Amino acid sequence: MKSMTGYGKGEAANEHRKVTVELKSVNNRYLEMNSRFPKALSFVEDSVKKQIQDVIKRGTVDIMYTYELTGESDKKVVLDMALAEKYFDAARTVSNEFHIENDMTAVSVLRMPDVLSLTAEEADKDELKALFSSAAAGAVAELDKMRAVEGIGVKADFEKLVGNIESCLAEVKKRAPGVVADYRDKIMKRVSELLDGVAIDESRIAMEVAVFADKCDINEEISRLSSHIEQFLTALGSDEPQGRKLDFLSQEMNREINTMGSKANDLELTKLVIAMKNELEKIKEQIRNVE
Repeated sequence: MKSMTGYGKGEAANEHRKVTVELKSVNNRYLEMNSRFPKALSFVEDSVKKQIQDVIKRGTVDIMYTYELTGESDKKVVLDMALAEKYFDAARTVSNEFHIENDMTAVSVLRMPDVLSLTAEEADKDELKALFSSAAAGAVAELDKMRAVEGIGVKADFEKLVGNIESCLAEVKKRAPGVVADYRDKIMKRVSELLDGVAIDESRIAMEVAVFADKCDINEEISRLSSHIEQFLTALGSDEPQGRKLDFLSQEMNREINTMGSKANDLELTKLVIAMKNELEKIKEQIRNVE
């Protein structure tokens, strides 16, 4: 089991270049990756994302990188003049519209996104792909390791919470058979008081108790909840992502507990149902952190 939050960093370098890839992940029902690679490095973006997808299945992953050139001969700069003109025109429009000073300078234009870019020959592209691949592999491995470490704590928390539900369910099993008997005793006592010595029709009492027993029978709910708990614990032991399955099982557990509550008609059972619902809410909250 793994958490969906974590951080990883990987580096790779040769005599000409140095690449650093950093990954930060948070909770998400699906896998979402955010990156801002410039056009000049767009050819490595897909491969980096593919490496992440191979390991990470759920969560929002922010991809950050740094790329340094260490060889003078590799520093080939390309100026996108058309884009620079658009930035300059936009600044001039804002200045005229709002009657403010246009302080756009040549340096500030060059600092705008994608105005300056680095070119790379085909041989250089292969080299860059290899560096980014190596750096990304290191970052993903570190991220995955952190998520796994956090997952150990999450799993322990799940086991504790499920254990609390199992304890309540064991008490429910003990209490359930006595509910009908208590109900019969209450009816007999009430009818005796009302009739004040007149003979009691036992068959009518038995019929009333039978109807009540049918309405408050929770054996089926107990059986299904026990099954869901067993499946939940089995999923906790899996090495595969189980977040969606755990989410589904928690919904099914909630359904059975709610049905018990509606059928219980007994103060002690109601207290146990409330306790189970309280633990289940904690479980559902924690599931949001699971891959």
